[in-house]
Amino acid sequence: MALSDLIERLGRIIFEAPFNGSQFSRDQPELAEIRLALIDEVKSKSHQAAGRRVFPHNLVRVHLLGVPETQSAAFNGDFFRNYFEKELKSGLKRLSYRFPEDLQLEFRTSPRLPATQEAWIQVETESRAKVLDPSPTLARRSARLVVLRGTANQPEILLKRGRTNIGRTTEVSRTDGPSRRNDLAFIEDTEINRTVSREHAHVVHHKASGEYRLYNDRWYKVEGRSKGNCGLWIIRDGLSQDVHRNPRGFKLHAGDDIQLGQAVVRFLLK
Repeated sequence: MALSDLIERLGRIIFEAPFNGSQFSRDQPELAEIRLALIDEVKSKSHQAAGRRVFPHNLVRVHLLGVPETQSAAFNGDFFRNYFEKELKSGLKRLSYRFPEDLQLEFRTSPRLPATQEAWIQVETESRAKVLDPSPTLARRSARLVVLRGTANQPEILLKRGRTNIGRTTEVSRTDGPSRRNDLAFIEDTEINRTVSREHAHVVHHKASGEYRLYNDRWYKVEGRSKGNCGLWIIRDGLSQDVHRNPRGFKLHAGDDIQLGQAVVRFLLK
């Protein structure tokens, strides 16, 4: 298989996995080639100690050559890295290897094609000093939502409170009285704004972890075909991920685009 065809096929596998909710198949040859390159490098950099094999490095960096810039986001994103990081750690445990608890993988891509007899996968290892957090609690990072599509009551909002509500109207009432107040409200009657529900979503800051998490507040059937109509999803690294109703919510990363119907807001961190 030509390298260009292999990269295109692998990129499609990565792109489609978040949509169908499935994990990669271990039998796919494109993934197996990367997995074998990782194993070979780990074995070459390991040593024997107290009757066990030891891999001392806490960073494994994988360089992929021949990846077009248009596909680099998928290869450099969290989904791809997390998959192979889990695969590597599971493999080391099965082989009874000792390795650092903070072992991480890092992927880098280049559009440069490999030279004659040069591998398109190149792996290197590094031992990085562990960064210790001097404080027992996590300081709250400043976060905001910026409106990219749609017309809201304000173009952006700082997430100062523990919970920030998002919806179509400022005040939401039910037959038995007021229900809630939306901090970011798409109040104008436009085609885009009409796709935002009155109680669409909310963002919560979790003090213990320092995370900002997104929760779906829309009313929709969670079984059958209607489940795909959750109306809320995240776009990250060029990939889309539905955010369904669940008690844990969805962890937000800096630069995430939150799509509420046809309206879009961006989550930013400082």
